[in-house]
Amino acid sequence: MTSELILLVDDEPSIRQLAQMYLERDGFRIETASDGESALACVTALHPALVVLDVMLPRLDGFEVCKRLRQRDDPVAILMLTARDDDVDKILGLELGADDYLTKPFNPRELVARVKAILRRGERTAKADAAPIRLGDLIVDPAAREARLGARPLALRTQEFDLLLAFAESRGRVLTREKLLQQAWGFDFYGQTRTVDVHVAHLRRKIEGSLVKIETVTGVGYKLIVEEAGTRVDT
Repeated sequence: MTSELILLVDDEPSIRQLAQMYLERDGFRIETASDGESALACVTALHPALVVLDVMLPRLDGFEVCKRLRQRDDPVAILMLTARDDDVDKILGLELGADDYLTKPFNPRELVARVKAILRRGERTAKADAAPIRLGDLIVDPAAREARLGARPLALRTQEFDLLLAFAESRGRVLTREKLLQQAWGFDFYGQTRTVDVHVAHLRRKIEGSLVKIETVTGVGYKLIVEEAGTRVDT
């Protein structure tokens, strides 16, 4: 049974109580906060495994909390709760460094499933004898969970590494967004494929200048290609 600490941040007591009840049933330890400033203080003091973070909060909103955590390089996993089924809110949260989002009102069982999926990704380990994958000037090492561009280590968050590994293992093959969700997220995200698009954008920025490119295949998905030195492929 799990015993990870989850921080629930929401200014609505009924939502905190419902989420706490379902998460505790699955063995999680729970702490709560009702505003953004308290959330930041709790993360610093308690080092939770994951923060369930509402967007609409007093004092500091959830976007600002997420932004500040990432600015100080805090690796805590973040699941954002958005009050509207609005792509703008979802994409902004992901751009600021959230790992996933869930729209209110939500099924508490889905909340538990999302939390478990995010934490499984963080705990994922590769086989000790898995050989590094060399693609042009990029090396992806599944055993060490590290990637390097030439001699430079890439600073990849857990989900970014898993996404890069999924591409590296399927070099040259087109992967649909749904397939990437299965391979890199390890969970059925109920068609919320914008998560993939935002993480691909993050990954492209981090490997910019490499011979490795992530191409968009319009209407289908993405594929990883390796350029020959001196050529260029538009993405």
